[in-house]
Amino acid sequence: MILPIKRRRLEQIPGYMHHTESFGTVDGPGLRYVFFLQGCPLRCLYCHNPDALAAGGQRTTAGEAAAQATGLRNFIQGATFSGGEPLCQPEFVEATALLLREQGIPSAIDTAGAPDLAKARPAIDAAELLLLDIKAAEHEMAVRLTGQGNEAALATLDYCEQTKKPVWLRHVLLPGWTLEQTQLEKLAALLLPYTCIQLVELLPFHKLGEPKWEQLGRPYLLQKTPAVTQAEAAWARGIFAGVGLRVQ
Repeated sequence: MILPIKRRRLEQIPGYMHHTESFGTVDGPGLRYVFFLQGCPLRCLYCHNPDALAAGGQRTTAGEAAAQATGLRNFIQGATFSGGEPLCQPEFVEATALLLREQGIPSAIDTAGAPDLAKARPAIDAAELLLLDIKAAEHEMAVRLTGQGNEAALATLDYCEQTKKPVWLRHVLLPGWTLEQTQLEKLAALLLPYTCIQLVELLPFHKLGEPKWEQLGRPYLLQKTPAVTQAEAAWARGIFAGVGLRVQ
């Protein structure tokens, strides 16, 4: 139970939103209320929300955000913070998650790893689940894909292992990049020792975000990259399942 003075303080913490989705179906278990927060330090080649990368967005508060999700409590199974990179706004995520928890609504954070883990730990602790996206097993591959290495993702995963925070590990299958046997085997071997990982979600590359790049007047470097076939996705899942990881 949050004390009234603390609740008022939490409700006033500001955040910057790109948009929300009332009934998300791919952002954690069950139907989710999804907060897409503004701002991200990565520049992923396949980003499907390139308009959410820069700072700015619509100003809101944790109290207002929690009230939006609470209004749908009879229809949703939880709320998810996505983006952008939600852990760029850790105070807002923590405050909203705590307010939602008081209302019986569990939270998940869809993140590529905390940009500043020391500041993000309270937000991670306040959530019931992390949807952690590791871009690549190798540092060099991650840099080429996103402009940054995989250190933040691995440090966040290590923290979840230490605190026993449940993780759904996410990884994008990108033809010519990560959809390659050696890369997938390296990632599977990297993940195998972690007991906090409940599920590995392999996300086939798609081109749904390409029009947004065109609207922003920015070059989309994966224009000629094909979408992943069902057979390719099944083959990749087999590599992870073969070492004993639960995968979908």
